[in-house]
Amino acid sequence: MKSIFEYNDYRLYLQDYLDERKRYEKFSWRMFCREAGFSSPNFLKLVRDGAWNLSKVKSGQVARAMGLVEYEEEYFRQLVIFGNAVDDDVKNAALAEMQRIASEHKARVIDKDALQYYESWKYPVIRELAPLMPGANPREMAEECKEYVSAEEIRDVIDFLVNAGFLKKEGDKIYSQTDQTVIGSKDALSAAIRAMHKEMAGMALRAVDRYSAKERFFTGITVGVDEVAYDKIVDIIKDSCKRIVAVVGANKKTNQVCRVNFQFFPVTNKIKEKKHA
Repeated sequence: MKSIFEYNDYRLYLQDYLDERKRYEKFSWRMFCREAGFSSPNFLKLVRDGAWNLSKVKSGQVARAMGLVEYEEEYFRQLVIFGNAVDDDVKNAALAEMQRIASEHKARVIDKDALQYYESWKYPVIRELAPLMPGANPREMAEECKEYVSAEEIRDVIDFLVNAGFLKKEGDKIYSQTDQTVIGSKDALSAAIRAMHKEMAGMALRAVDRYSAKERFFTGITVGVDEVAYDKIVDIIKDSCKRIVAVVGANKKTNQVCRVNFQFFPVTNKIKEKKHA
């Protein structure tokens, strides 16, 4: 069975623990519950299925039943908090604590690089900008960015991108992009990407007044939809993203980094159809 530090879903960890025990002995959810001190014979199966959450107290019981000790038990507790949280701040705090525990004990949290990449606009922008400026130092790159960023921040961002495999150092201050993609758990990425969307939306707002109409393109429409139309429009936007990526991939004369935002969101509540007598 994998180390607990390789998990970001405590429900999956419960399932894998059960499967591992079943490889060597007769073991079931009923037995698992009994060992953890639960009277309900299917409580942990319901937790695994997402019908119930583990509480702080119960997570300690389960951790000890699985033989987790000290920092492993604390990691599991944070894993439960992360999995149960609906608030982004709570999720990010739990993930940060998981990273701290793992780091202190020379382990790796698989969402760490993904979370940091989406932490700020600087990471995706510098990933695009650095290959365009071979031989440039961090201060020169910083001066080309429309949003303020210090030379020290640029240096830190490049170090991260190289170490995480998003950029490859070809020579002195010469970088190329790799095919490395940003991966991580659905929960961690959704929290991180929401933060990125907020930051990029703020940049778009400033762009309205910062650039002339020749330098930026803004448009929008307000429409009435139902669930079917909504899904079709989402598919159109996704297809547009793929087509833009294809255009960029075929372009060999890149000289600027731009951001494309698509926003499609409700501006009213769903209106219930009134039945007339």
